[in-house]
Amino acid sequence: MEYFKDLAGQKVLVTGGSKGLGRDIAMRFAECGATVTITGRNEKDLSETTKELQDMTTDCSYIVADMQDVQSVYEMVDEAESRMKGIDVLVNNAGVNILQDAFDVTEEDWDKVLDTNLKGVFFCSQRAGRYMAEQGRGRVINIVSQMAFVGYIKRAAYSSSKGGAVQLTKALAIEWADKNIKVNAVAPTFVKTALTEKFLEDEDFYRDVLSRIPLGKIAEPSDVSGAVLFLASDMANFITGETIKVDGGWTAI
Repeated sequence: MEYFKDLAGQKVLVTGGSKGLGRDIAMRFAECGATVTITGRNEKDLSETTKELQDMTTDCSYIVADMQDVQSVYEMVDEAESRMKGIDVLVNNAGVNILQDAFDVTEEDWDKVLDTNLKGVFFCSQRAGRYMAEQGRGRVINIVSQMAFVGYIKRAAYSSSKGGAVQLTKALAIEWADKNIKVNAVAPTFVKTALTEKFLEDEDFYRDVLSRIPLGKIAEPSDVSGAVLFLASDMANFITGETIKVDGGWTAI
């Protein structure tokens, strides 16, 4: 892309990169000439997406990993670093949500959401951060959510995990600033993906969501990817500990 030429040759790791928002982020980096490794749990989806990435950048690859398993996370980061011979950018995109009333959330449900959206993000960042510290530079970009800043129904665990990830972003940014590792986050609203399609087909839900977005429409994946590319680029060299809200104005109300 014309505005992000400095991303060419960058070594980028995108978790949850086989579909939806993660897929679009990976594609945009590949379009810029970056070498991209994507991770996820579904090897079929990973393989199909990687073939598309390789049409743009031949060195792209995938690794099957479970973000709820710390050892799996460590092994995945180590393998990605070995393949790409470094990690310049980590995009922590993998995440889950279980839509439930707060009264119905079980310990198992809570742990699944928090282990993926918060614990997995920390230990992935920790492992990649060690490599970044050794090479003297790096970018960590956490995909969080507007739900880190506002409340909404059936998202007690999810909102907690994303709120924690925002604070984690700040903590790591402070601790790793002297290592030239910038840590930021992007907080999207509802985005048009295959995952959200079924929810947005509910007319009452769709109208409620639109009523809360001053721009009056649902975000596209490219809206979020643009913020990620910006934070990974030289244009964001003096930004760390920040969360960019890509929410159409929802949290400004």
